[in-house]
Amino acid sequence: MFAGHIPEPRTIRLIDIPEPELGPRPSDPEAMGEILFQPELGCLCGSDLPYFEGQSPEFPCEVGQSLHEIIGRVVATNGTRHRPGDRVLCVPVSHLGLFERFRVSQHRAIPIDPRATDDEALLAQPLGTVLCAMRKLPNILNWNVVVVGQGPMGQLFNAVLSRLGAREIIAVDRIPERLAVSRKMGATAVVDARSEDPVLAVKEQTDGKMADLVVEVVGHKDQVFNLCIDLCRDFGHILFFGVPPTTIDGLHWRRLFWRNIGVTTSLGPDFTIDFPLAMRWVAERRIDVTPLVTHRFPVSKIQEAFETFVDRRDGAIKVLVDFPRD
Repeated sequence: MFAGHIPEPRTIRLIDIPEPELGPRPSDPEAMGEILFQPELGCLCGSDLPYFEGQSPEFPCEVGQSLHEIIGRVVATNGTRHRPGDRVLCVPVSHLGLFERFRVSQHRAIPIDPRATDDEALLAQPLGTVLCAMRKLPNILNWNVVVVGQGPMGQLFNAVLSRLGAREIIAVDRIPERLAVSRKMGATAVVDARSEDPVLAVKEQTDGKMADLVVEVVGHKDQVFNLCIDLCRDFGHILFFGVPPTTIDGLHWRRLFWRNIGVTTSLGPDFTIDFPLAMRWVAERRIDVTPLVTHRFPVSKIQEAFETFVDRRDGAIKVLVDFPRD
């Protein structure tokens, strides 16, 4: 069977590896069983890019990195939570999901709601991470919010913030194609950071009050934390959602400190709360996630898929990867 392998930065290949095998059913009923999972559809995430670009602390990558937003079916199981043939949303550990089939804990998969299309069910994974982050914040009803970064996660934040009652949702990015989608996803205003000063634009949009909450959804090698501080009001909040580099040079922490700005981070969604709730939201059409799907490739063109995503070609937001289906 095939598996993904990143032998050097910005190069990903499919290689042959042995088939995985499940062990016997655990004798202890409380022990965690496993499933043998076969992907059918995946999508690339910003958190996959450090592996592809060779910037992850774990580089060189393990075989199977990097993919973690996947739907597919259960081929076999030695547990009790799922049955062979069940279609599930699966989130493997450490992004180890780029396989034709792989073993994973039965607790890292949830059922797909049949009311959702495959594309919608797949996007319940990133939506679940947004819901997890929002559960860590106070009630945002009537807040002015700025979302810095309008990739797929920033767009999902727009939608969730709109559903939860934010007053202003100001989307900031440097890519016009992404800002064109922002209003469809719930943004009340957009700021093109190439041609506008985001601080002045937000000041004007909020009548000088600035943002009650700034959501950082850029992360990685692009450092915008200082911009987030400047966009936030005194005693406001910053939600740092983008995956950060190991260190951030030149961070104006003292400015943040003296202005009593709180910082919240988010990692590790709950498989019993966040992903099931996200699946329900997309199945009930509480949020329309379809504007985010811009590109799709067969897994045989995984190199082109990653290049399109990382280089933001042709307004790429969510890049889907189709696996062979029996």
